[in-house]
Amino acid sequence: MSTIIYPSPIFGPVHSRRLGLSLGINLLPADGKVCSFDCVYCECGFNEAHRPKLPMPTREEVATALEHRLQQMTQEGRLPDVLTFAGNGEPTCHPHFPEIIDDTIRLRDRYCPEARVSVLSNSTMIHRQQVHDALMRVDNNILKLDTVNPDYIRLVDHPQGTYDVERIIDEMAAFGGHVIIQTMFMTGDCSGESVDNTGDDYVQPWLQAVVRIAPQQVMVYTIDRETPTQGLRKATPEQLDRIAQLVRQRGIPCTVSY
Repeated sequence: MSTIIYPSPIFGPVHSRRLGLSLGINLLPADGKVCSFDCVYCECGFNEAHRPKLPMPTREEVATALEHRLQQMTQEGRLPDVLTFAGNGEPTCHPHFPEIIDDTIRLRDRYCPEARVSVLSNSTMIHRQQVHDALMRVDNNILKLDTVNPDYIRLVDHPQGTYDVERIIDEMAAFGGHVIIQTMFMTGDCSGESVDNTGDDYVQPWLQAVVRIAPQQVMVYTIDRETPTQGLRKATPEQLDRIAQLVRQRGIPCTVSY
């Protein structure tokens, strides 16, 4: 089982399937994983297998490292398309996430004003007003919604605390359209149970939630790297294209990553 633990606080740049040349910002420790989900498909592996011993980087450490890397990239003549909060877990778990967003926007404006600030989040902290407000300030507020089925969420996403999907949908809708929904579609099985969420019994209720949220965009994707759980399979291009077309028929832009 191969997993990826990212450096912290800055890694890359890497070529993202969805975002372009992405400079990563990892607000979690460099030696492990801290996440409010424990997804069976996570490229960083399971939480229990990667308990960190190091602390989260401080606000000051993040700003200093980001500025240094942007200065390097400026000298190299290769500026990022996007500054992406991702890495070893859930970025909004950081106690100074809102302040770090402000620092990042300031540095972006100074060194690479054409770049977009993106946050990849599992949505578990968006009930916090300061997190909501910070996400309203970024360019790409990318929030996960793999399904609206609570049993599937427990099987696949493994929330590490209380997770009420109906409340999450309401909180996504509260962004007033300033949100991009990201959904993992796959097939196969986990612990003897199917994880196929490409059929209409999953897609149609999810689609209703998407319409209710009214996002600026939907990102449909599937497994790209090795997963910690065996038996998971990529959704086919035909399956993803069908789902994307259903979204577009509702007047919502949708991108697909195979």
